[in-house]
Amino acid sequence: MDHLDNLTYFGTYTLMEPKDSKSNRHIYFACFMFLYILILFLNISLCVVIVFEKALHEPMYIFLCNLCLNGVCGATGFYPKFLHDLILDSYVIPSYMCALQSFLIYTSVKCEYSTLAVMAYDRHMAICRPLNYHSKLNRFTCITLLIFSWTVPLITTLIALILSNRLVLCKNHIDKLYCDNWSMVKLSCESTDTNNIYGLISISFYFCIFAVIIVSYIKLIIACKASLECRKKFWQTCVPHIFSLVNFSVAMLFDTMYNRYGSSGFPEDLRNFLALEIIIVPPIFNPVIYGLNLKEVRKRVLKSCIKTHNHNY
Repeated sequence: MDHLDNLTYFGTYTLMEPKDSKSNRHIYFACFMFLYILILFLNISLCVVIVFEKALHEPMYIFLCNLCLNGVCGATGFYPKFLHDLILDSYVIPSYMCALQSFLIYTSVKCEYSTLAVMAYDRHMAICRPLNYHSKLNRFTCITLLIFSWTVPLITTLIALILSNRLVLCKNHIDKLYCDNWSMVKLSCESTDTNNIYGLISISFYFCIFAVIIVSYIKLIIACKASLECRKKFWQTCVPHIFSLVNFSVAMLFDTMYNRYGSSGFPEDLRNFLALEIIIVPPIFNPVIYGLNLKEVRKRVLKSCIKTHNHNY
């Protein structure tokens, strides 16, 4: 009977309060507002350059544009709500907003993996099969790969949220700065076996994508050993992918393992840093490292800046 008395339908959740938020919230607000503006500026600028420069209408740059757009979507799932909470000094979120935030952030996380897999395939074709590159990666193939990189994350995240939405909760505090699906599942008093099994299938699927990307890069390294030109192309176009993949995978591994098996004794500062790392680092890191490392992008960005400067004067 006690168990039934504990079951409640919560209209709102409370989120973790940032450390020393009472005294430091204005500093936090300034820092996170700066990060959000920086993410929007870097990613949108790079997308605009790729869209308006015909020379960059190649599969590699189109997939890079998709990666940047995805970074903006994921950041928008977190920053506006967090900045709003800091202004009001109130860390409460309606249940429907919590589901929407979780959907935006984790669709973006999965889309990042899908896009990195698509980019790995693109590099494999460009370096290992250059003669077939343009016939294989034609317009239809590019559109199909872009649709894959968005629809699989959208559908898998939506199914996870539908499964968690049917649960009856007996708690409403999420021990994190933002909502995620597994944190909502943990608030339930009833069996979460279905959610757990689905979560493990989803993790396994994305682990397989990670493994496929790593294998494709190992094959590329082996293929590039013989040719200096090939090695140069690999360093210019593939090393940024590997950096993005490793950085993102380490953060995601921690986030997944801590959400499921973490202990309350884990240092709060480190926990928050690693939870925020997937939201802060990739959307800044991706446009900077690709923009600086890819010669064509760098050339076109500088050209656009000079054109804008001359136009102003």
